[in-house]
Amino acid sequence: MSCGEPHETDCSEILDHLYEFLDREMPDSDCVKFEHHFEECSPCLEKYGLEQAVKKLVKRCCGHDDVPGDLRSKVMGRIELIRSGQAVPEQDVTAAPASPATSAAPVSPATPTAPQES
Repeated sequence: MSCGEPHETDCSEILDHLYEFLDREMPDSDCVKFEHHFEECSPCLEKYGLEQAVKKLVKRCCGHDDVPGDLRSKVMGRIELIRSGQAVPEQDVTAAPASPATSAAPVSPATPTAPQES
């Protein structure tokens, strides 16, 4: 998306970092660039307004769900592993541990055999 007008900050850069701006996860100097861009670029301002409205709607409709404690602890554990530089297991951290019968080597499908005579 671009309005076709030249800007100090290109529309593609604004749109690539729009959520960082919405979430205030960027330095103040970058926020000022975005605000200046929105003053002169109506397509980007419209996109910003739309994304801001969606974000508010999601927060209003979904912001009250409690996260299960065990899920939170598993996610935080994985984050700590990543931060410490340890190997992170490939398995799904939210899955229940496999029982001994299901953790064995995968079973291949049975090969059809000819019927036996009795």
